[in-house]
Amino acid sequence: MNFDLNVVPFSRRESFLAISILPEAQDRQQGLYLRTVRGGDDKFGEAFHIAMQDASGQSVPFEAIACPERIQLVSAAGLTAEICISDRRTFRIRTKGCGIRLTFRTAAYDYAYQAASSSWEVNSFTHGCRFMLTALVGDLKMEVPWDKIKSSYVIADFVPDELSGVSEFAIEEFNTVWEPRASWESFDDAVATAKEEFTRWLDRTLPLPERWQESRELAAYITWSCLVPAEGCLTRPAMYMSKNWMTNIWSWDHCFNAMALIRHDPKLAWDQFMIFFDRQDESGLIPDFINDKYELWNCNKPPIHGWTLAWMMARTDYIKDAQLREVYGPLGKWTKWWFRYRDGDGDGIPQYNHGNDSGWDNSTAFNNGIPVESPDLAAFLILQAELLAEIAGLLGYSEEATEWRQLAEGTLEKMIRHFWKDDHFTACRSGTHALSEGDSLLLFVPILLGKRLPEPIRTALLKGLRDEERFLTPNGWATESVKSSYYQPDGYWRGPIWAPSTMLLVEGVAAAGDRELAEEVARRFCAMLDRSGMAENFDAMTGQGLRDRAFTWTSSVFLILGHEYTTN
Repeated sequence: MNFDLNVVPFSRRESFLAISILPEAQDRQQGLYLRTVRGGDDKFGEAFHIAMQDASGQSVPFEAIACPERIQLVSAAGLTAEICISDRRTFRIRTKGCGIRLTFRTAAYDYAYQAASSSWEVNSFTHGCRFMLTALVGDLKMEVPWDKIKSSYVIADFVPDELSGVSEFAIEEFNTVWEPRASWESFDDAVATAKEEFTRWLDRTLPLPERWQESRELAAYITWSCLVPAEGCLTRPAMYMSKNWMTNIWSWDHCFNAMALIRHDPKLAWDQFMIFFDRQDESGLIPDFINDKYELWNCNKPPIHGWTLAWMMARTDYIKDAQLREVYGPLGKWTKWWFRYRDGDGDGIPQYNHGNDSGWDNSTAFNNGIPVESPDLAAFLILQAELLAEIAGLLGYSEEATEWRQLAEGTLEKMIRHFWKDDHFTACRSGTHALSEGDSLLLFVPILLGKRLPEPIRTALLKGLRDEERFLTPNGWATESVKSSYYQPDGYWRGPIWAPSTMLLVEGVAAAGDRELAEEVARRFCAMLDRSGMAENFDAMTGQGLRDRAFTWTSSVFLILGHEYTTN
């Protein structure tokens, strides 16, 4: 499998290192870059620009051909180079007949100095780490002018050995001290090890119909390569949303990735699910997102965790007494947080204080201002309370089981009374209860409750979801009705198709008894991804991938729906 470095970064499991072709931007030329995804999603993390040079030192154009284990750089003149990530902290590069120039654009107090005879350290305050550049075969020539408190720039030229015409070098990432290695594995062995590791991951990835095997391999690569190690604020190995620029984990995205892993790698799936509860506040709140450097608490995400956990428990025997005891307290605190801290008008219906809290950031449900009471939130909390009742029963907490069950039943009754009006669900401002504008797919998420809902409600919701002039397009469900005046082809949650909304509603439609519709939407969605890749979201009418085009929750949902709802 080859992939486009303009779209999908080259990386490796549990590494912060990546390589991408980046577009031209202010103070950045278009080209191939060695990157680090440390520190969050406020930058691409470009560290070193890569240029190929001929024997005279002139830059020559090249094509970059990427597969999971290595990148090949090929020029029209036959000059070649190869790049791999030999371990989670090391780039290795080998060339034949050409040199490589790395250019590092400095900022802050960035500097470089010679640390050993063939090694130079680049200390990057910008990226929060250091890099050691070491020539293994051939020579390393540096141009590092000093400017008072930092290096003006750093240019590293790796020059081939005069006899063999070969150069080999390494770029090691480290935080504190560098220890020279006694020996280096061969470049070919490093490539072979990476290939074997990905092949094992692919072999265990959820099986899909034969017609989608190439896309299955892409989805497997994106999920494998987007893992980063447990480091800093990350208490467990974490699957980032992307190694383009969405370089965090968000507190509902992680659920879909856990779901795709639960059958074949339950320990890693459990780590994905639990990582946010490791960072839970005393109040019960979990962060909006986490990366290796910090957490964001300004927003949060919806409580889909009870629904997720129930789904996972139905598909594995890994979650036993120990795991239930680990999760019961944190999940209970997270549930109570919504009723205690997000019910400003005291009506028993929790609210979103901002669109970001719902995960549907700019949904039309928030057009009339905030806070907003929305039925999807009540539905998630009903399912979460039900699961807590089940877990409490399994753990022998009978009184708590009764309390959770009563909370679920009471919230269901309030939800229907509060939101069901004239044969459809509504959203409203907390306090005034003024109804929202637009026609958002968000208001259909309560279908997740399945047969807990009265039959007339289920029938009305299913009718709306089957309407091919409203939400249902040739590619799946648009997030805003295509007939709405607020619909935008690239409007984020005002039209484009998303993996999480598709996953939730496919499961909900199946739970409500319409397996045929669930399978049809899953087929349309997976076929779109097979054509357009694993993007963050998609134009509902054309199916074109939008925004970040190498997203893990999209990959995970593709694997789940393709496995569970489609056939050859």
